[in-house]
Amino acid sequence: MAALSGLASALESYRGRDRLIRTVGYCCQLVGGVLVEQCPARSEVGTRLLALSSQLSHCRTILRLFDDLAMFMYTKQYGLGAEEDDVFVRCVSVLSNLADQLYYPCEHTAWAADAKILHVDSAWWWSLSTALWGLSLLLGIARSLWIVLKLRKQLRNPMEAFTSQLPQGKRRAMEAQIQSEVLTVLSNLADLANAVHWLPPGVLWAGRFPPWLVGLLGTVSSLLSVYQAVRAGGRADATTP
Repeated sequence: MAALSGLASALESYRGRDRLIRTVGYCCQLVGGVLVEQCPARSEVGTRLLALSSQLSHCRTILRLFDDLAMFMYTKQYGLGAEEDDVFVRCVSVLSNLADQLYYPCEHTAWAADAKILHVDSAWWWSLSTALWGLSLLLGIARSLWIVLKLRKQLRNPMEAFTSQLPQGKRRAMEAQIQSEVLTVLSNLADLANAVHWLPPGVLWAGRFPPWLVGLLGTVSSLLSVYQAVRAGGRADATTP
């Protein structure tokens, strides 16, 4: 009952609902792709699952039409990262925010072209939005790897790792952050593989993935994201007085 209550609570938020739609969509693509490719007798079911996956992806695209303002406010609040102590993290974060901010209008334009609202080449805008997404993922991977290396270096240095009044608590917090950053790297790598697949033919492995592999990578990324969200929520509940 507690799990059902937690799911209902998560679905009340936009991010929680988006995570569920994303996870279900990629799972449908994974199962549907396997059925179409490996089980001819179940190919009709697989085709329906692939159609459902496509519709769920389209649903997320529609919902992202309203993300620009939230992203702009986040980018504006972060600014040039004056509160960041690490120069590399600051620069990478600023570039990542810029890529994310540009991603949304490019995707909106591509969607509007497909919907015959704008008379432009949708393929070009989809490629541009995918490239911006891939750039953001690369920057996120670089940021997380840098943080992991920095934290591991601090943990190996007793003078840096135990300067707080609660050294054991600080060490656990640093180890938890390392785990979180590693999961972020794995999630971003899975998404990056799909992002390259959706680029125009001729770019690395673009267009070479079968539907089930796209679904597998997306499912892995989505489940890692859900796990991180649940774990973050658990930590927040644990620290609430």
